[in-house]
Amino acid sequence: MDFLHQRDYYDAGDIIVLQCDTQCNFMIMSDSDFSSYKRGSSYHYYGGHFKYFPAKISVPSSAYWNIVIDLGGGQANIRYSLSVIKER
Repeated sequence: MDFLHQRDYYDAGDIIVLQCDTQCNFMIMSDSDFSSYKRGSSYHYYGGHFKYFPAKISVPSSAYWNIVIDLGGGQANIRYSLSVIKER
């Protein structure tokens, strides 16, 4: 597994929740930052490395966001689920 990826529209204040069976990097980033991430260039993201779950990231602005889950170069088959707590 290099990384897992999902892209969708989220509103500011939505909270993206990850349940996962192993520690991982859990990030959200813009389309341009995701392109940089894939190229191995520098990029900006929200989130980070999580060892304990559920992990939560608050969406900073309404837009399309790329959710990325990676193991920091490690290899494994992981079990995970994503959910969204919608801002009212």
